[in-house]
Amino acid sequence: MLFAAPFFLLLARQSGGAANLERRDWTWILALGLLGYYLSSLFDFFSLLTISAALERMTLFLYPTLVLLLSTLFLKKRYPLHVWGAVLLSYLGVALAFAHDLAESTLAADAWKGLGWVLASTFTYALYLIGTGEVVGRIGATRMAALGTLVACIAVLVHFSVTEPVASILHLPWQVYAIGLAMGVFSTALPVWCLSQAIRLLGAGRTASVGTLGLALTLLMSWGFLGEALSLEQVAGAALVVLGVTLANRQKGSR
Repeated sequence: MLFAAPFFLLLARQSGGAANLERRDWTWILALGLLGYYLSSLFDFFSLLTISAALERMTLFLYPTLVLLLSTLFLKKRYPLHVWGAVLLSYLGVALAFAHDLAESTLAADAWKGLGWVLASTFTYALYLIGTGEVVGRIGATRMAALGTLVACIAVLVHFSVTEPVASILHLPWQVYAIGLAMGVFSTALPVWCLSQAIRLLGAGRTASVGTLGLALTLLMSWGFLGEALSLEQVAGAALVVLGVTLANRQKGSR
């Protein structure tokens, strides 16, 4: 986040910065920055301590279904019954994959704890998507992404300074700084900008649907680079999640 911050400062300046923003706009920026870029990431990292990357990504990709649920509860939107059938399909896929992790885990309680963390991450990310869809037209996609992530950058740095000795960041191998720079640019700044543009052009629902491609990539990369097992249950579960999320977003027919 330290490496990513200068890119977001530049992006914020180019997109208008703080000009013409009202108090309610800053409230939204603060809330969405903490939800979507800080808490969601923090909970996600906690989950990876005890569950596989494949299950983590599979569960995280339930966020489009949570967008539907939360939109129904709080925005009073209504969707046909077959959409909820697609949602159920997605959750069955996660249950199938979780059964594999539960069988592989030496500590079942840790697996349940990991699942709880990633569900918390999914929930906060769904709230972020709904909120962004509501305010991005007024604030602007690029400015919302830049300012929201700057809020998260500050939150992460404050969190680090409270939990770790600040001087420890100065004595790391150069490879760590190189990886941090690459992650700051290619895994943080660029994806955040791309996501904000996708929400602006496609809407939150369709953006989530297209993003399910990341699930297949994570399955393959966790198997190829992390050496995680790739079982038939995981593949079948991932297929159900992708199918359910895609059907839910396509059938609800809204942006």
